[in-house]
Amino acid sequence: MGKLQEFDITFTNNKVVYSPGESISGCVKITSSGSLKYNAIKVNCLGSCGVSTKMNDVAWMLEEQYFSSTLSVADKGALPPGEHNFPFQFPIPASVPTSFEGPFGKIFYRVRAVIDTPRFSKDYKAQRAFYLLNVLNLNDVQDIEQPSCAVMTRKFSYLLVKTGTLMLKARSDLRGYTPGQVIQLATEIHNKSGKDTGCVLASLVQKVTYRSKRPLMDLRTIAEVEGAGVKAGKHAEWREQIIVPPLPQSALTGCSLIDIEYFIQVSLKSPEAVVTLPIYIGNIAVNMTPSRPMLPHPGTPLGAMSSPCPRGVVPSAPPAEEDPDSLGAGGLASEEIPTKSHSQQDPTGQPTTVSSSAFGYAPGLATPHGQCNPNAAPDGSAQLFCVSTGASIPFFSEGNATPVPTSCSLILPPEYSRWDFPPEPPPTYEESCNSNSSFNS
Repeated sequence: MGKLQEFDITFTNNKVVYSPGESISGCVKITSSGSLKYNAIKVNCLGSCGVSTKMNDVAWMLEEQYFSSTLSVADKGALPPGEHNFPFQFPIPASVPTSFEGPFGKIFYRVRAVIDTPRFSKDYKAQRAFYLLNVLNLNDVQDIEQPSCAVMTRKFSYLLVKTGTLMLKARSDLRGYTPGQVIQLATEIHNKSGKDTGCVLASLVQKVTYRSKRPLMDLRTIAEVEGAGVKAGKHAEWREQIIVPPLPQSALTGCSLIDIEYFIQVSLKSPEAVVTLPIYIGNIAVNMTPSRPMLPHPGTPLGAMSSPCPRGVVPSAPPAEEDPDSLGAGGLASEEIPTKSHSQQDPTGQPTTVSSSAFGYAPGLATPHGQCNPNAAPDGSAQLFCVSTGASIPFFSEGNATPVPTSCSLILPPEYSRWDFPPEPPPTYEESCNSNSSFNS
């Protein structure tokens, strides 16, 4: 048997990202320095998902298969010396989920070629991965244009005998975003006590649930913004923004073993108070209609905005104004909370800027000029990202470019993961809206 010099798989136009319903095509290239006998040359296309309770374990505890097709490109015979190309093509089902890779499971797609050689001879194998993007159009999500909002009141004691009340409100301008867009976040704190509060922290959190026999929850802090505390007896407002980095989309439609959720968590450490704003991360941005609720200009009290409400409920009228005498601030005008730190800054200390339309497209749609070009010269208006962070998959590809690791200037905070069982989930949306409990400091 001749020596095998090359055994490789190439995709047509070097395309690596596909959509459900498309066909993946390419060829198997074999180069031999001598005659190569074989029983068959086969190509298999597979889509599958596996999860485990051990980190980075490929011995899946549970697995589900989306499709598996095998094509015989050559029957029994012998390949003469030289180069040989065997074309292949496979249809991709219309209901497969988006590619994903995490510490306890992944959704993966690959094409594998096998040269089945005669008995006692070595079989040869070649494999190449490709990626699926099942587009999540945020406009298909109910009430996606409405703001996500939550409020909680915390009663607490301090100095053993004194008591106080804290009200924490938070609101985002939308319930859905695409990577590259900016989350406009508004927070209001009523400190009706004689004690200063601790710093306020806003975090973009990813929650991945792996549904094995022993379910695991992985919580990761993607970005953080920290603001100063609120003085005793004061009413203060804080407005900040978080740029959405490249992230896997919410839900992973079509997969029953892995689920992805996102939320904004706004919290105070002293006294302890937390509200949660559920949001969606998608691939097609929300249509910007004139009727979409917008955050008011800085200086407008949040009380003048729509009151926090359960998901899917739109208030028909503004809430009644609060009695100024009930505020510890004695009716004084709201103060503005300064931002102390922001994880989304470059080494110069300047906030990173990303086009609001960045990543608002998907394979098959018109690609904005100059986007995701790894060879393009640095430009302040160009996109900062080309591949997903954390999921290790390129969601977007242009032409025949080969996906490369991102050269992102973002300084992301540490990843906080909770892998114990059972995990302690974050507060639900309803709990954030309805919480009214005591805290002893």
